[in-house]
Amino acid sequence: MKTKTLKKNKVNVVTLGCSKNIFDSEVMMAQLHANNFEVEHESTSDDSEIVIINTCGFIDNAKEESINTIVQYANAKAAGFVDKVYVTGCLSQRYKDDLEKEIPEVDAYFGTRELPRLLKTLKADYKHELVGERLLTTPNHFAYFKIAEGCDRPCSFCAIPLMRGKHVSTPIEDLVTQAKSLATKGVKELMLIAQDLTYYGLDIYKKRALADLLEALSDVEGIEWIKLHYAFPSGFPMDVLKVMKRKPNICNYLDMPLQHGSTSMLKAMRRGITREKTEELVNDIRAAVPGIAMRTTLIAGYPGETEEDFQEMYEFVEKMSFERLGIFTYSHEENTHAYDFEDDVPEKTKKERADKIMELQSDISYSLNQEKIGKTFKVLFDRAEGDYFIGRTEFDSPEVDNEVLVKKEGDTFLRLGDFAMVEITSADHYDLYGIVVD
Repeated sequence: MKTKTLKKNKVNVVTLGCSKNIFDSEVMMAQLHANNFEVEHESTSDDSEIVIINTCGFIDNAKEESINTIVQYANAKAAGFVDKVYVTGCLSQRYKDDLEKEIPEVDAYFGTRELPRLLKTLKADYKHELVGERLLTTPNHFAYFKIAEGCDRPCSFCAIPLMRGKHVSTPIEDLVTQAKSLATKGVKELMLIAQDLTYYGLDIYKKRALADLLEALSDVEGIEWIKLHYAFPSGFPMDVLKVMKRKPNICNYLDMPLQHGSTSMLKAMRRGITREKTEELVNDIRAAVPGIAMRTTLIAGYPGETEEDFQEMYEFVEKMSFERLGIFTYSHEENTHAYDFEDDVPEKTKKERADKIMELQSDISYSLNQEKIGKTFKVLFDRAEGDYFIGRTEFDSPEVDNEVLVKKEGDTFLRLGDFAMVEITSADHYDLYGIVVD
């Protein structure tokens, strides 16, 4: 029985998955707002007439979370707590026909590039003059900044090209306009995202143009930090590092998913690189930008991964001593190249291998953090929690990396979204503790 009056033309946008989806939801919300909808992100008031779920379809756990969320709101609709439910994003792009059969209570399903059609369904106009405008769901001082859509890489395990399509770069002048707009709203940090940053520009400029983009973005007044996420190792454009070294607001930070440390596995994954070439690349990057923090992600339990392959990956992680690292267990995805292979590594073994890598990384992170004690870093403060102000150095991105904690005591007062110099006084595996210094 309905217990609340739903607000007409109020939309609750629910986002699942990665930072690319967050970006897409923010663009959608700006379009809805311009069409006189009241719009909230993951509203807790439960009075929205319309719910739009932006789904993830990357791996099994993400798909399960997306389906559970769709079912939750379909049930809410049946109970009268919601009037309309729409689904968009990667899961909807990939499994639209199946979802329409399995969860028919949803009013309509849309793909990853069908925002104009979704708006039309809501009797709203797609406003071209708003291209690049967003309603931020992040704190006002940082924003995810998508520079391209889709991917042309042939990685055997990955379904992203099925959901996001071919690589399409956004022109530099459009991105500079977007960055200026964000800066006027108080954004100080841009986290550049794409399925593959290093492919940027090949489609429109006929060359890798990430370095040119960085030159342009670094000149935008008010943007104090720029971070690079999701670079591809094969064919990495080394001129990017020259710009990083020269421009103080381009952070010494690089997120480069490497996926494995065994040449045989990298070949099976169709990554276009060997372990030896990977090690050479990492060493060259570190030599070009001393002190750079490198984040990577790996996959445990890819089809055919032997104990010897895993041991090689373990030794690779031990040797390279990455500043930041995460690992996924392999997910067998339909219509990918690897789906033709037998998913022959038991789930238990996949998890055990992933856990071993993370235990190793925890020790590496602890050791690297101990070296920071007594040093001073510029810190951007994101939030206050309990007895602490919590922020990040230039070597850390939100939610996935280390944090800096400064105790609320005495006359210490920090405004969220501001920078401060912090001397590190102690450290554990993933957190740094410090005091503000002049």
